[in-house]
Amino acid sequence: MPPPGEACSETIEIACDAYRLTLDPVGGGAVTRFDWRGQPLFRARCGPGILDQASFALVPFSNRIAFGRFRYEGKAVALAANFPGGGHPHTLHGFGWQAPWHVAEHEATGCLLVHDYEGGEWPWSYRAEQRLDLSSAGLRHRLRVQNRSDRAMPVGLGLHPYLPRTAQTRFRALHRGEWQTGADGLPQTLTCAAEPVDWWNSAPVATRTVDTVYTDRRGAVTVEWPERDLTLTITPSDGLRHTVVYCPADADFFCVEPVTHSTDALNDNERAHEMVRLEPGDWHEVMVDFNATLLD
Repeated sequence: MPPPGEACSETIEIACDAYRLTLDPVGGGAVTRFDWRGQPLFRARCGPGILDQASFALVPFSNRIAFGRFRYEGKAVALAANFPGGGHPHTLHGFGWQAPWHVAEHEATGCLLVHDYEGGEWPWSYRAEQRLDLSSAGLRHRLRVQNRSDRAMPVGLGLHPYLPRTAQTRFRALHRGEWQTGADGLPQTLTCAAEPVDWWNSAPVATRTVDTVYTDRRGAVTVEWPERDLTLTITPSDGLRHTVVYCPADADFFCVEPVTHSTDALNDNERAHEMVRLEPGDWHEVMVDFNATLLD
């Protein structure tokens, strides 16, 4: 175990009762495995890259910023495309997912990871922290960020878990809106219901190919694996009002990402308020609980 503040070059593990979780601090501060009773709740790490991890944090923004360009309070910002391997023109998921994190605390059932960004392309410096704690009830994952600049910073946060997917896997959640997106994942039109509804109508995940955002979530999100007699309940805090769902064709995984804002909100005057305006020295925090149970 390295001293606090030093990077850890190996995975670390926490456990409580039937839950086991491993983390890769240097590899984006990512979760590499999350199991309950020996069954994977997240897809286990399947390769060496960040996109092969089981889950990673989104900080200081979620999803795409179109071509990495936006203006904030009169200042133009230009970010480089950052998709691993190239081939994608937009800037994705912030800076934490491809940066090393430091182990600040590590106990048997919990740990604290820290990522400091000193400014650069993103013209604000910040500190991000992930606190992961296991109990007999499941995983509580807290994510927070502090503005360490001398002027207000736009902030968006979220988590990006990869979930195992079979022909029978179902995703259930209530949201008021569903974005229709282009082939590049940028939002085009928003369809809204009078009240939050299940936009999937309980259909198996494998019946649709999407990369979209659902807005104004109500209540928890559940993922069911009938053939495994297993349910994962995902309960985001109130600040995580939206959910990114990514279901690629013919894959053995899909993603359900609780996030604070919809895609490219910084470039839309009507949605820019979804980003938190964080004053110098202030913190913004969100939290997600993950709880596994046998399927009713």
